Amino acid sequence: MQLEKTIVSQHSTPSTQSESRVGTVLQVLPNLNGGGVERGTIEMAAALQAEGWTPIVVSAGGKMVYELDRIGAKHITLPVHSKNPLIMRKNVKRLQRIIKEYNVDIVHARSRAPAWSAMAAARKSSCHYITTFHAAYTRGGFLKNWYNSVMARGEKVIAISDFIAKHVGDNYEIPKDRIVTIPRGVDCHKFNPGAVSAERIIKMATDWALPDGVPVVMLPGRLTRLKGHVTLIEALAKIEGGNFLALFVGAGAGREAYRNELNDLVVSKNLQGKVQIKDYCNDMPAALMLADVVVSATTVPEGFGRVSVEAQAMGRPVVATAHGGSLETVLDGNTGWLVPVEDADAMAAAIKVALGMTGDAREKIAARTRQHIMDNFTVQSMTGGTIDVYRSVLSEDVKRAGHV
Repeated sequence: MQLEKTIVSQHSTPSTQSESRVGTVLQVLPNLNGGGVERGTIEMAAALQAEGWTPIVVSAGGKMVYELDRIGAKHITLPVHSKNPLIMRKNVKRLQRIIKEYNVDIVHARSRAPAWSAMAAARKSSCHYITTFHAAYTRGGFLKNWYNSVMARGEKVIAISDFIAKHVGDNYEIPKDRIVTIPRGVDCHKFNPGAVSAERIIKMATDWALPDGVPVVMLPGRLTRLKGHVTLIEALAKIEGGNFLALFVGAGAGREAYRNELNDLVVSKNLQGKVQIKDYCNDMPAALMLADVVVSATTVPEGFGRVSVEAQAMGRPVVATAHGGSLETVLDGNTGWLVPVEDADAMAAAIKVALGMTGDAREKIAARTRQHIMDNFTVQSMTGGTIDVYRSVLSEDVKRAGHV
């Protein structure tokens, strides 16, 4: 099936919409413990608040709840992360009560398990149900595909990239006009080289005990096999001279077996001291300023790939595997390099080129990467496009009322 996607313009404003009505939006996701889905939910809540809407977020809680408290958005803790059918059924009634108490207009589901309860509650409460498709969920047997299908049952199905839009169109029988492509965005005020002080950079380098004058190769992301750490280690072993320090930056708690496997591989490749694993980082803009090249080595296609976008926003060249959202966010040979999946030779060659750039070439690519992100992948574009979708479904209520 060839998909004719609907793209929401980043330049649209409330005045361009047929209706400027605001309302109450309930976003539902498993938890707020860090990650792209969680970050997008908080950014959306902040944008709604700024536009005069009422944002509510339901999750099982987590370390990012304080960010909602800081902007004055309501968070309600429910066990919506659970896949237990009995708990999911109870969540339907719990969500119905919330919808009624807060006069919710739109329920926006961002993950499968909570989406089932959210959809049922929205339908029973006669309010709108919207989904965001954040990943190309693995296809399987009937039950697996049926479970995934809840994300394609929204009145509008937001796809976070062309790759995801095509996946939805190819695998779910829904009208094309229900699929809306809204790329994820990055906060270009936060991820801005000019906004990161020298003190922050020095503190990060000191905390991590980084040696002076050694080029840094950085792979941000959770410590999980899907992020491609093994391929990067194998690639680094192929770089002659070995004048670099590779940093794996991301949460690694509870993944000791994988950490040990990586450490053993580092030793076997004679890379001791040249590859270091750093756990959760609370200042990624400063961390990225330390990098000479950022690598996204994912072994499975990501729906969008926030790592590559944040790195480019900071003016850093990117080496990324050529699949999923990276095909849309990295301009091969212009803002970075795209290499075949799990191809250590190609990755090594690209990293070597990146590390060998002159100062002038590095300045030019930094300007290109940042401009590319500011033109195409900002938070304002993402939140504005999503609010346009909210307005479009609410405008249908007004149209129907006018015909009564």
